[in-house]
Amino acid sequence: MMAPISITSFEISPGEPFGDALLALNNSHAEELSWLEPEQIKHLVAQAFYARRIGDLDAFLIALDQNGQYDNPNFRWFRARYDRFVYVDRIVVAPSARGKGCARRLYADLFDYAETAGHDQIVCEVNRQPPNPSSDAFHAALGFVEVGSASIHDGRKTVRYLSRSL
Repeated sequence: MMAPISITSFEISPGEPFGDALLALNNSHAEELSWLEPEQIKHLVAQAFYARRIGDLDAFLIALDQNGQYDNPNFRWFRARYDRFVYVDRIVVAPSARGKGCARRLYADLFDYAETAGHDQIVCEVNRQPPNPSSDAFHAALGFVEVGSASIHDGRKTVRYLSRSL
């Protein structure tokens, strides 16, 4: 029997090794997400509506609500179209923790947290180019539907915008 998955909120403090590990895990998935510098990830976490991890750092999810101060083309796309939402900016599962339900558990926790806070819409984007078929299948299984698309970063990336009602 697998041990229960423990979800913990987090912050990044100066000189804390956790921040370095978080940045390294994020940047190991920069193609799917985006490369972040230390000050960028600190700002992102400080703006987060939801920042949770599983274990020491088996997985993490960072989401912002419509009030976040975040200069990101995908976040701006949703802000221009929705009055109230929770935007999943990034979710990463470490290779050693894959297949254990971490991403599903983080999303379920986010859905509960967002609903309790009065939100009824979770949004995110998934790369169309370069393709990310695992993320496409995962989000479809959770009930996300496409609500738009865009070419960003001077055409180097194309994304599908997804939404799920709570």
